[in-house]
Amino acid sequence: MRVAIDTGGTFTDCVYLADGQLHVLKVFSTPTDPSLAVLNALARIGAGNALDVRHGTTVGTNTMLERTGARVAFVTTAGFEDTIAIGRQTRSRLYDWFAPLPVCLVPRDLRFGVPERVSAEGKILRPPTEEELDALVDAVRSSGAEAVAISLLFSFANPETERRVETASRCLDIPISTSHRILPEFREYERASTIVVNAYLAPRMQSYLLHLEQRITTQHIGSRVDVMQSSGGIISARLAAREPVRTVLSGPAGGVIGACKVAQWAGFERIIGFDMGGTSTDVFLADTAMGGTQRTREAIVAGVPVSVPMLDIHTVGAGGGSIARLDAGGMLRVGPESAGSEPGPICFGRGTMPTVTDANLLLGRLDSGTFLDGDVPLDSERTAQIMLRQKGSLRTVEEFAAGILRVVETQMEKAIRVISVERGNDPRNFALVAFGGGGPLHACSLARALRIPTVLVPAMPGALSAVGILLADTVRDYSRTVMLPGDAIESVEDAFTELEQRGVAEFTAEDLQGVPQLTVDMRYRGQGYELNVPYNKQSPAHALEEFHSLHQQRYGFCDVQRPVEIVNLRLRMITPGEPYVPAYREPIPGDGSSACYAEREVFFDEKFIRSRLYRREGLAPGDKIQGPAIVTEYTSATVLPPNCYAEVDGFGNLVITVPEENA
Repeated sequence: MRVAIDTGGTFTDCVYLADGQLHVLKVFSTPTDPSLAVLNALARIGAGNALDVRHGTTVGTNTMLERTGARVAFVTTAGFEDTIAIGRQTRSRLYDWFAPLPVCLVPRDLRFGVPERVSAEGKILRPPTEEELDALVDAVRSSGAEAVAISLLFSFANPETERRVETASRCLDIPISTSHRILPEFREYERASTIVVNAYLAPRMQSYLLHLEQRITTQHIGSRVDVMQSSGGIISARLAAREPVRTVLSGPAGGVIGACKVAQWAGFERIIGFDMGGTSTDVFLADTAMGGTQRTREAIVAGVPVSVPMLDIHTVGAGGGSIARLDAGGMLRVGPESAGSEPGPICFGRGTMPTVTDANLLLGRLDSGTFLDGDVPLDSERTAQIMLRQKGSLRTVEEFAAGILRVVETQMEKAIRVISVERGNDPRNFALVAFGGGGPLHACSLARALRIPTVLVPAMPGALSAVGILLADTVRDYSRTVMLPGDAIESVEDAFTELEQRGVAEFTAEDLQGVPQLTVDMRYRGQGYELNVPYNKQSPAHALEEFHSLHQQRYGFCDVQRPVEIVNLRLRMITPGEPYVPAYREPIPGDGSSACYAEREVFFDEKFIRSRLYRREGLAPGDKIQGPAIVTEYTSATVLPPNCYAEVDGFGNLVITVPEENA
């Protein structure tokens, strides 16, 4: 049985495929040891059977955010020890004289230089002696480092010296990360930063993943454990333990894959994904007809550059558990601090600080009787009492709750504008795919503010990230910097063959059949950044045409007479995931009345309005319901404001039409 586990700030989601149907289970996360929630979920569905477990983890993300990683020794070419702290000359806040220095994970006393020199072409000019390597190892040992990051200046051109440093350092018996294995590309600062992040995460991630794999394979004999990468592909747990930098956006990446799959099934090509969980909200933009969302190699994670491939996701600290408070000036603030699962929101019975979930409950948007099938009762009375004491000068507790929702929705609206309007995309040309436990609660408000006409709420929205992990392809990325003139495009086949042989060997070792995808990074000579275009061995010169065309599309001009440079070769090995398309049922027009189980007052537009409550499992394809209404289900609840209406499509998705406010 294939099982996907997505660990979130409040809940751990488990999705599995049985009898051709997707099933979902949610359990509370265990922040002190995330593996406990994973094992709890597997015990409830696996019953000792062999499992193919796919895991989306937030351990790496939280380690970066909380700055709880290892003490890293950074080893580089002598004279360049401080490049990791100097970084680039760009300033995020150009006119702020008091802006803090860029984040550096390596203090000055943990930066070490190797007396070596290699030319930009890869010729060894000055190798280190054995005595110098022994002295380096002794210095690292004395520093108390818990991991080593090795990134020599031109190791991408010739890794021989870096291999010697790595071999000499093995006697330290601590995790070692090397640039020629993880990121053999130019740009020394970004490469070094990526390797440092890998070393920073390695001890904690190795302990977590290998311990988890051992416990799963012990309790479920014959099982396999894989991990979701930030790029949207699956890798083995052992590889993820060696290269944890590839997992820093593991959980959100699953949501992107799941949303794109659902949108394709439903017939939507251009989507804005809106994933609101317990701690944060992730947003992204994708064109499913063009292969889904964009990937980036210029990500900043918790203030630190990371250059491995990642899905282009924008995250803000606004989730269901985000804590609301009044600051010293009486201004209402929401997040980024979160109540998480311990103690959790007030309504869960342990928390004492108001959260977004508490506000939704007080305004009638959550139903205690149907939340997680009633397994987690919501205490409305306790919530009202505590929020009444903390509302400050606001007149009523309902005004306090409504203010919390307005603030958090404004933050999420800004996030969507970053990935749409600020990049030249009109939100009105997209559908908003809302998922996560909190996404459907706020989707219609955001769509109205951004004038997005359609909202798609998938089946099982609260577990869509786990669905994406379940259906994702197995992927491994390889790259190599070559720095060749464009007219040498015919000669790169041998280098691609070397990358392909490495990929085939690694996939074969895991009993996988991989399909290679080849691309090249190209630029006009003298430019500082590249564009990535497909490469075909049968017609390599076509890559040049693709580059000129993409440059015209991206920047509005191209120059076919100007010399082109081939910068990097990239190989992506892919093993397609398990094919799955949910059963389609022909819609039959209906009003959904059989699914209506109650009516109650729900807060909309500064007042309480009598609204209907529907059980989502009772709605059939073709049913059409009018707002104001709440559609409840196991993993979430969908808020349907007045004048909006929702129709159930043949796959069980809610397709909501959101008219403009002045329409």
